[in-house]
Amino acid sequence: MINKTLVGPWIRRFLLEHLVDERNRSCNTQRSYRDALVLLMPFVADRAGKPIDRLVVEDISSDLVCLFLLDLEESRRCSIATRNQRLAAIHALARFVAQHSPEHIAWCGKIRTIPFKKATKAVMPYLDKPEMDALLASPNCQTPQGRRDHVLLQFLYNSGARADEAAHVTVADLDLTSTPASVKFLGKGNKERLCPLWPSTVAELEALIANRGPAERVFLNRCHQPITRYGIHTMVERHTLKASAQMPSLKTKRVSPHTLRHTTAMHLLRAGVDINTIRAWLGHVSIDTTNIYAEIDLEMKAKALAHCEVPDARKPARPWREDPNLMEFLRSL
Repeated sequence: MINKTLVGPWIRRFLLEHLVDERNRSCNTQRSYRDALVLLMPFVADRAGKPIDRLVVEDISSDLVCLFLLDLEESRRCSIATRNQRLAAIHALARFVAQHSPEHIAWCGKIRTIPFKKATKAVMPYLDKPEMDALLASPNCQTPQGRRDHVLLQFLYNSGARADEAAHVTVADLDLTSTPASVKFLGKGNKERLCPLWPSTVAELEALIANRGPAERVFLNRCHQPITRYGIHTMVERHTLKASAQMPSLKTKRVSPHTLRHTTAMHLLRAGVDINTIRAWLGHVSIDTTNIYAEIDLEMKAKALAHCEVPDARKPARPWREDPNLMEFLRSL
């Protein structure tokens, strides 16, 4: 029988049963929650003066959790977003324990009262069309790696895919013979979506996946192994640095695969694509997430403002004697 006072068995059930079987969380979410607890448990054990395997649930007090969050920011230099992400994992663990152990409901209540920290919302970065063109022109398409980099950059821009989604695309996920051609993604929450592909992207993908099996990954690294999301991130940074020599404005921006995702959304919005289509294109669950793009587009705001510009009241009116239409009307009377 499980000892309900020890925290170890609860963490095991939380990570291996609850997140996987009951909640069907993505692998990235599972790793994020695991990493949060990997940091929390040694911190609690050190403060409680106990071995980790002898810690009880009540050892994780609300005061200790607050100290842990403060240590994340001060000692580990974590951002507020990371702090809140770690707290979300602790909240989820407390809620799970309370659901299965009524005697810990009071403890759970104290943990759940720890608030998330409010952070300043940064402006979402994206590239203007000339900057995106410069980035696409950066790879040397005369080399195998350069051709791979170019099609990967164009694929990210075309589809608005997350780095992890692009890394896991297989040959079977591509439908290059239909009209329009498309790619199938498995996004957050194991939600599937289809994205159309441009003819130029299709042509490059066909050359890239020639003689590949349907189960193989589309994008491989230089060792012919499946590329990782970190590899994609490094590739984007490398070509941004190279492109910045021709496009100096890129030096002022921190460009990542997610920046290209934002760029896709912004360019679709400027092209007149409705916000619901963009939501489906990017795989957002809520339209509120997609509405962010409409809020940050300064160019579209300026155009809207020009339509409602108030005429300058100080501008002198035209003398009636100089109006030929009015004078002709008067002479006809």
